[in-house]
Amino acid sequence: MKLIQLLTLTTLLCAPLIQAQSAQQDVFGEHYYQTNQIPSSFTKTDDDYTFLVVGDWGRNGHFAQRNVAKWMDIASYQFDADMIISTGDNFYDNGIASVNDPYWQTSYENIYHGPHLFIDWYVVLGNHDYRGNWQAQIDYSAVSRRWNMPAQYFDKLIPLEEGGLVHLVFLDTSPLNPDYQHDAKYQETLRQDSQAQLTWFEQTLKRHKNADWTIVIGHHPLYSSGKRYGKTRAVRGVIEPLLAQYEVDAYIAGHEHDLQHNKPAGSSVEHFVSGGGSEIRPVAQRKFTAFAKSSAGFAVVRVNQQQFTLEFIDDKGEVIYQYTRDKSRESGQ
Repeated sequence: MKLIQLLTLTTLLCAPLIQAQSAQQDVFGEHYYQTNQIPSSFTKTDDDYTFLVVGDWGRNGHFAQRNVAKWMDIASYQFDADMIISTGDNFYDNGIASVNDPYWQTSYENIYHGPHLFIDWYVVLGNHDYRGNWQAQIDYSAVSRRWNMPAQYFDKLIPLEEGGLVHLVFLDTSPLNPDYQHDAKYQETLRQDSQAQLTWFEQTLKRHKNADWTIVIGHHPLYSSGKRYGKTRAVRGVIEPLLAQYEVDAYIAGHEHDLQHNKPAGSSVEHFVSGGGSEIRPVAQRKFTAFAKSSAGFAVVRVNQQQFTLEFIDDKGEVIYQYTRDKSRESGQ
């Protein structure tokens, strides 16, 4: 009798756990991903290297952060993403204190918990990250398998299936931004050797100038259709000459809390802003604006040897913008 009672009690105690595990499996089962789909008109090929880009997200799940994370997981599943890139401002308002700061759980681990978000994240620092212990974000790379920030700035070469090469360059733009030279909140950026970074940046671009695609990621946009319209001249003067000299294909930033594609006259560089990871701000149409929307969301980028495509996905899972560049058409192949 006691054995039967013990087994009954054990069953009763374990039932909620079993039900919870079953519910979790149901939530992220095949039915879930078939029911929740992003209506993209782009066709993925086996040659594509695919990554998501999100920025300005670290707000403990507030605003639209959880919804954006949900659709990032769905996008990663649907488009078979290879990595995720963060354009910075990973923790608001004042960065983090250490690798043990609770923000790692409340703003990152517990938010981006969908099963298809456990792929490699490549991350740059934003200005808000410099208000805290920026070194801890580098050090977290040794704690987390998916978090990758080997240094304040770094690059990554991606061999493509058909033999091409993508060169991703990750900048630390806060120390390069002259506007922070007299801002007490960002005095830490002045302690960094900006000239050393610029020298490295040029050498890196020169070394891999024959890559099929060169994409530079930084926090600060060089052109903005949002809050900082007309206020990006200083940082643009530092970075843009090298983008032009080495014929960089795209520059992707955050900082502005929205989604943008800017095409300045006379420039061959495509400028994108993916800073809609949580809070949003107003935008407006400018002379160089190809697209701008005050929307939470993220970007999906696909690259193969001939084609670069980018889609902006909002926090409701809708495709709100699509862009394609085809080099085979440009060369007349």
